[in-house]
Amino acid sequence: MEANQKNHFLELLFATLLISTSGVLGKYIALDPPVIIWCRSFLAVLVLYFYCRHQKLNRAILSRKDLPTLLLSGVFMAGHWITYFYALKLSNVALGILSLYTFPIITALLEPLFVKSKLSIIQLFLGFLILVGVYVLVPEFDLENDQVKGVLVGVFSALLYALRTLLLKQHVQRYDGTVIMFHQMFLVSVLLLPFMFYMDLEPIPSQLPYLILLAIITTAIGHTLFVKSLRFFDVSTASIISSLQPIFGIILAYVFLNEVPATNVYLGGIIIIFSVIIESLRNKKHTK
Repeated sequence: MEANQKNHFLELLFATLLISTSGVLGKYIALDPPVIIWCRSFLAVLVLYFYCRHQKLNRAILSRKDLPTLLLSGVFMAGHWITYFYALKLSNVALGILSLYTFPIITALLEPLFVKSKLSIIQLFLGFLILVGVYVLVPEFDLENDQVKGVLVGVFSALLYALRTLLLKQHVQRYDGTVIMFHQMFLVSVLLLPFMFYMDLEPIPSQLPYLILLAIITTAIGHTLFVKSLRFFDVSTASIISSLQPIFGIILAYVFLNEVPATNVYLGGIIIIFSVIIESLRNKKHTK
């Protein structure tokens, strides 16, 4: 591997690690998810705004035709983050991040609804494997069980994230990734502002250091580095590397929260990650 390519690979790996911190921080921060997400998005908007100015990136929306899908994708992003953080609060980091990581297969299954493509038998099989993996994650299917609720909310969060990704696919060639992220964070901040008037904000000062970490390390730097890496790797390669997110997340949860996953979580996680890697490798082969 050439020196430059190796540096880009390490950068992508580092971005994956930074994004993985969202699980631990989301679980640890003692605030309601809408408040966490508003603080996260508002602080990220500030960082991204100054970054765009420094890099002289054009923040303008190029066409009015882009507005509906850009706005709707921002709504899905807000819903995705809130439901993901509720999943973390209801269960634990391992279950939350693994149930969320069903999104690559959900994206593949939904893609024919957005572009002219057909589902393959292997995609349907991998989708079935994901369902098996999610089922294995659940200790017993009881809707009164918080872990079951956490997994179901996590899968719903994955659905919202998949829809957001599919809507943005048509814009990534026309807009810089950082600019898209800036607009999305701004919209999320506006959408969630009403929550700030009736939810408990008293703990914010004590939680501010962790909120800043979430906004800057996880959101602004992590996601920006990940988007930057797409210039040097195809989406399939990036997806394979991002399969390390659940592993990083579980390790971080063990180190900082002393969370030890049960055996069924390891088994379900292996099934889910295996399915994602197979789908990514399959896409990579087809795009060569």
